Amino acid sequence: MANAYVYDAVRTPRGRGKQDGSLHEVSSLRLAETALRAIKDRNELDTRLVDDVILGCVDPIGEAGGDIARAAALTADYGNHVPGVQINRFCASGLDAINFASAQVMSGQHDLAVGGGVESMSRVGIASSGGAWPVDPAIAIKSYFMPQGVSADLIATKYGFSRTDVDAYAVQSQQRAAAAWKDSRFKNSVVPVKDVNGITILDHDEHMRPSTDMQSLASLKASFQMMGEMGGFDAVAVQAHPDVEFVEHVHHAGNSSGIVDGAAAVLIGNEESGQKIGRKPRARIRAFANIGSDPALMLTGPVDVTKKVLKRAGMEIDDIDLIEVNEAFAAVVLRFQQAFDLDSSKVNVNGGAIALGHPLGATGAMILGTALDELERTGKSTALITLCIGAGMGTATIIERV
Repeated sequence: MANAYVYDAVRTPRGRGKQDGSLHEVSSLRLAETALRAIKDRNELDTRLVDDVILGCVDPIGEAGGDIARAAALTADYGNHVPGVQINRFCASGLDAINFASAQVMSGQHDLAVGGGVESMSRVGIASSGGAWPVDPAIAIKSYFMPQGVSADLIATKYGFSRTDVDAYAVQSQQRAAAAWKDSRFKNSVVPVKDVNGITILDHDEHMRPSTDMQSLASLKASFQMMGEMGGFDAVAVQAHPDVEFVEHVHHAGNSSGIVDGAAAVLIGNEESGQKIGRKPRARIRAFANIGSDPALMLTGPVDVTKKVLKRAGMEIDDIDLIEVNEAFAAVVLRFQQAFDLDSSKVNVNGGAIALGHPLGATGAMILGTALDELERTGKSTALITLCIGAGMGTATIIERV
């Protein structure tokens, strides 16, 4: 089996996912094009060598529908011969796009491919594409459906994380993200979004709130208490996990992932393709895995899939130098650290989605790039990237710096 190498990774800045966000005027297609064009231009890439473009997109509808990967490849001037495919595994879509590209290369069916993702949450609203899971009793009842925020509160209650714990984690994320930007740690990956005249629209992550502290977070009301209590979802949570007598609601906008716009792309290839494009590999894809997990807890998949991918790679958690766990909610990362008895010194060291935002289909590709940059900056060797997923799943990838 061939090795799959990472030759480059880029991302756009994350724009605030509201009508006053800087990227609201930029279409989903233009965001995806920006990332693909950056991969092409900065590597002087002969796109005749590219076998496929795979992009994650969680709400592929309207301007983001109709196989946005193929459309973005064409607008980025990759040539008519380059195919594209859009995939959706909810929040892990961008990471799975990289894993799919890696699998194509490892199997020998493709030599060079691009994996990544895109989401314009200000233009295509979350859950716009619908689905049976929350509304059809045939699956909603069987899976103990509840909004993700209620599941996050269930995790916090079940595993003993207080409001103080989740708020303290959120403050840490903001502080780390601000320090990372101040230290220019994202400079190798972030490419500015420009308008048709070449004028920069956005060149930095604009969701961050560096002044966040415990006092400001304490003033925020729990976001999911009403839907839990009045909507009946707390009863669903207790039914699914009867060891929990009641749900303590601790999550709010300040300790949950931010709604943002953005795109990312990662160039994956075998050794021969790297020689053809004149680039040295930056990392090797060592292993990846997917798993289903408890659909009621929903967001504990990173714990389960990490055990699976470590076993597949023949590694222990202590063999991993850096870990990126998507900060969908603070309790997700706290539970991950608790499950593996980790301190925070190697987990999300440059902040995460609480501070930077979570552009659903792109986040997995973004945080793989963040992990790779940090490995190179610190001279460390291995990183694990993992995300929780709606309906109870997990995806994880281990990369090894070359």
